[in-house]
Amino acid sequence: MIRPAQPEDAAQVVPLLLQAMGELAPKLTHTKNRETINLIFEHFFQQAGNQYSYENTLVFEEAEKVLGSLTAYDGAKLIELRKPFLAYLNQPDADDHNLDAETQSGEFYLDSISVHASAQGKGIGKQLITAGIALGLRLGHENIGLLVDQNNERALKLYQQMGFKIQNEKEFMGGSYHHMVFDVK
Repeated sequence: MIRPAQPEDAAQVVPLLLQAMGELAPKLTHTKNRETINLIFEHFFQQAGNQYSYENTLVFEEAEKVLGSLTAYDGAKLIELRKPFLAYLNQPDADDHNLDAETQSGEFYLDSISVHASAQGKGIGKQLITAGIALGLRLGHENIGLLVDQNNERALKLYQQMGFKIQNEKEFMGGSYHHMVFDVK
């Protein structure tokens, strides 16, 4: 079953979020200490009004276990949603609008999609993506976007099968990504 996340889901969702982020999490938090990274993301997941909040997360739950998660939000709100996170980390450029931006206005952005290793290959990712697209539509968006690492052929193939098309290439936090868009028109 897919449902909106709740703050108490943090212990199950944060490992999925960090799995999806890979090496972006240490870059964003400026630490390689996994425990510290986990604590930072748990804190923000449980808070309202930020990029990684439970408010922006859907979970796939089965037998009271979260097996997958999707974090998604209005791309026009990225700077606003990112500010609390950057301010918490005391980053001097927290108010700088020139930070790497993975999304933009006019797009509902599927930020992080992750399925627990034990549940992969069962269609959970597809269900979460479909739910994310439906959520974007309900909120009035006409474009649903995401980034996929150019070296992640498996994910690229999945997104293409689901109707996403490569719109352009994007450099983000030192990596090369395909910016893919699902046009709902």
